[in-house]
Amino acid sequence: MSNIKQELQKRILVLDGAMGTMLQQYKFTEADFRGERFKNWHIDVKGNNDMLALTQPEALADVHRKYLEAGADIIETNTFSSTTIAMADYEMEKFVYDLNYESAIIAKKVAEEFTLKTPEKPRFVAGSMGPTNKTASMSPDVNDSGFRAISFDELRVAYKQQVEALMDGGVDLLLIETITDTLNCKAALFAIEEAKEERNIDIPVMVSGTITDASGRTLTGQTAEAFLISVSHIPLLSVGFNCALGAKDLVPHLEVLSQKSEFGISAHPNAGLPNAFGEYDQSPEQMASQIKEYLDKGLINIIGGCCGTTPAHIKAIADLVKDYKPRPLMVEQV
Repeated sequence: MSNIKQELQKRILVLDGAMGTMLQQYKFTEADFRGERFKNWHIDVKGNNDMLALTQPEALADVHRKYLEAGADIIETNTFSSTTIAMADYEMEKFVYDLNYESAIIAKKVAEEFTLKTPEKPRFVAGSMGPTNKTASMSPDVNDSGFRAISFDELRVAYKQQVEALMDGGVDLLLIETITDTLNCKAALFAIEEAKEERNIDIPVMVSGTITDASGRTLTGQTAEAFLISVSHIPLLSVGFNCALGAKDLVPHLEVLSQKSEFGISAHPNAGLPNAFGEYDQSPEQMASQIKEYLDKGLINIIGGCCGTTPAHIKAIADLVKDYKPRPLMVEQV
């Protein structure tokens, strides 16, 4: 199989779009989420999209296929919340290995189908690692700023369980995404380095932060440059931003990363900003026209979509980027 680092030298790689947006179209009921395996589960599970790897695997495979047909080079596993920390909401901590492993298997099988059809355009699977629902450097209690709901070590252990299962399932790379608290990200990076050392393997890592609003800072107050410096001690495949903002609003922050980083640069913005009903109205054509600015300025190596994006958005992006060269990498990816 072709090396993703080599592919990054040749062309701009396209990441898939939103999994949640697509799964909403299936209108799964509580019974659908439960399936046979969790038929008698003691609390409601509707909305726990990650468990669909165990109860509706064909739906996940279908979504992956749609994104690959649209032109995606990289598809993400459906594991954004598959840590013991996030799964505690559903009291499903003990199923975390299965969630990650099965999601990786499903995605890998579909990716290999497409790579066999067109070997000159290999497809890759990124193990998705979300931020969890707790922050290591901020207090959730306004009356106790020193309180922490989670420690670095607890995050490290949880992320390591996730990483090991994703590796066992055969992912080609790992993607730590939607980073709101850089300390959480550092715990994930530490866990990855531990697993790599123990297994004596190397696996490419993408890191994608989130600029939360017009202030141009992450939730924990870092600028784009501060965020970059915080994660640059690890050799990364790419660093970038996703979620929270639309494509147009990410431009100045991607410019900073592009100027200052020796890694590849990634972006997977939302389909604009949500409307009053929390829905995303930006059409594929509108989104692609905004992403064209990234290309004209030579800012990116990897591009995809986050909230509100569909295969139609990814197709518009894939059709656009094929005519552009990737941002030159400062150091050769080996």
